[in-house]
Amino acid sequence: MLKKTFYTVLLSLVGTGLYAQQDPIFTQYMFNNLYLTPAYAGVDGVTRFSAIHRSQWLGYQSSFGDGGAPSTQMVSFNTPIHKLKSGAGLYVLNDRLGPVNNLEAQVSYAYHLGIKDSKLSFGVKAGIYSQSINGDRYRPIQKDDPLIIAGKESQIRPDLGVGVFYRSEKYYAGIGFNHLLRSEFDYGTDPSKTALTNHLNLTGGYFYEVSFDLKLQLSGALRSDLNTSQLDFAAIAYHKDTMWGGLAFRQGEALSLIVGYALLKDKSLKLGSGVDLVMIDTQAKENFSLEFMLTYDLPVVVGPGKKVIRTPRYRH
Repeated sequence: MLKKTFYTVLLSLVGTGLYAQQDPIFTQYMFNNLYLTPAYAGVDGVTRFSAIHRSQWLGYQSSFGDGGAPSTQMVSFNTPIHKLKSGAGLYVLNDRLGPVNNLEAQVSYAYHLGIKDSKLSFGVKAGIYSQSINGDRYRPIQKDDPLIIAGKESQIRPDLGVGVFYRSEKYYAGIGFNHLLRSEFDYGTDPSKTALTNHLNLTGGYFYEVSFDLKLQLSGALRSDLNTSQLDFAAIAYHKDTMWGGLAFRQGEALSLIVGYALLKDKSLKLGSGVDLVMIDTQAKENFSLEFMLTYDLPVVVGPGKKVIRTPRYRH
């Protein structure tokens, strides 16, 4: 009970800068590259809509009776701009952490440079970062402290990020830098203590064709605030580009199962899910986290009435 109470206090302090990694983490990161780097916008050559929901430590309840388990939702859109050899993207992310709620809205633009059969992309994203704090959910030691937040407060700040993405037929690699402006939120305390910290995202993957109907994707992601880091690995097998399944491991926390299925004749609608089995600090967390993903690719049309048949190779 003491350990669980202590962890609840840590969750409550996320918005005040005492928790290093501010950005949420997704188990299905290999299908969510636009969030990791703005340079991914339009790289796949299709217009894609995506939605993802994550329930962290499902069933967790604060020892104080307030807050509850973290949850994150994200919707995104990205499309190529062929005439400009570039792509554009947009995502909106909502991240709830006990008394703190963070909301991002980011617009991305990427320029694509063709290199033989591969593509090198340079991207930038800009938008807003809104943070809301419910002071009534805190449990202060000194109730008469004048710095205590009373009720709900919200502030909006500008945000900026850049990135690079490389893509070939069999492998890809990307890097993204978030919160370059280090925007500060002033809730009556020292603004430097509530500033957004710089975040670095590294991701990469390799596709190996076992047979005509079966291929394997190996991927990894490193996320860091330049003080602490977290590493993910995953191996996913695809059968006829219609169904997939595999395992992922998150350093210092969980082992995950990832499964998915492609619907419609052209496989343009895809459903995916991830289940995390928490293996570290289980006394302070619930044992499971759940994640659901939905993506839809618009048909590719070249000229009036001409439709391009999609490549059978599955890519996100």
